[in-house]
Amino acid sequence: MAHGELGDEERAVLAIRLERVREEHRDLDAAIAALLQSGQADQLQLQRLKKRKLALRDRLTQLEDALTPDIIA
Repeated sequence: MAHGELGDEERAVLAIRLERVREEHRDLDAAIAALLQSGQADQLQLQRLKKRKLALRDRLTQLEDALTPDIIA
């Protein structure tokens, strides 16, 4: 295994983390939509949820990048 490559176990752990983060991202999306639809959206709460959602999006990108092998052009 070359330097920087993931073993099967590491890849499996990252895949599990990725799915958990995706699930949390979907849950936040649903929570934001529900708050907006209810008409009782607290702006501060919405702002916090959206900020958390953005952080999760960044984490998703990191995990996806870690799972995608580098292709040498």
